[in-house]
Amino acid sequence: MDLSLRPPLRPYIVVLGNEKGGTGKSTLAMHLIVHLLYQKYRVGSIDVDGRQGTLSRYLENRLQTQQARRQDLPLPQHHRIQRSQATDHAQAVEEDTAAFQAALGDLAKQDFIVVDTPGSDTFLSKIAHSCGDTLITPLNDSFIDLDLLVRLDSLSQKVLRPSTYAETVWEQRKARASRDGQQIDWIVLKNRTAHLFTRNKEQLDQVLGALAKRIGFRLASGFGERVIFRELFVSGLTLLDLESAGIPLTLSHVAARQELRSLGAFLPSFEQTLQPNCMKA
Repeated sequence: MDLSLRPPLRPYIVVLGNEKGGTGKSTLAMHLIVHLLYQKYRVGSIDVDGRQGTLSRYLENRLQTQQARRQDLPLPQHHRIQRSQATDHAQAVEEDTAAFQAALGDLAKQDFIVVDTPGSDTFLSKIAHSCGDTLITPLNDSFIDLDLLVRLDSLSQKVLRPSTYAETVWEQRKARASRDGQQIDWIVLKNRTAHLFTRNKEQLDQVLGALAKRIGFRLASGFGERVIFRELFVSGLTLLDLESAGIPLTLSHVAARQELRSLGAFLPSFEQTLQPNCMKA
């Protein structure tokens, strides 16, 4: 793997990643992108899940809405990367690396780059993980998704060992530290959470709290399970666009926006880190 992937005056890179689909990575990525755009930052985005392309489709829907309504909707500079179709492994690695390198180079003047990754183990995903300054891993509020991070004793619920994905993150964190001495700030996000207290939820929180200390991530809460997010995808809008789009706010909208604000308050580190890079640029 070519590890010289970052431009000299690099933007701050936020990666949305895990190896499971259906956890809300693309929805979170889109809301983060629009939040930063409304803050007047220059934002680039990369979709390394080119085959499914959920983030890319979300942005295409947003552009169509902008044109149809003649509404000023901020958009990032976007790249959609398709995996190499080469049958030779070495050639595929070279082509994937070159594609990601080209996207980073083209976005070198942005303040932030937000990267959406597939819910599977791919070489492109590993490249993206190793280049992140902040890695956000959303998990659905269930022990099924927790298995992505850790293997538990089926009776005692005690942690036996980190899972394959946790080991992958560890390897990419080591690669990043070896390359430029920087650390990846890893945030595990409980997403699509239920709004009722259950014994299962309490046990899940206890395991995640213990695991955070053991393998080194910060634990945060994301969005609850709301129909609004599926509706917003079709129009390419986010919670941040509702008022300007003339959409009346419901109680569900207000609650979801509060969840977004809470998440933003939990993520001050990369916005603070950005300042020296802005001055250098």
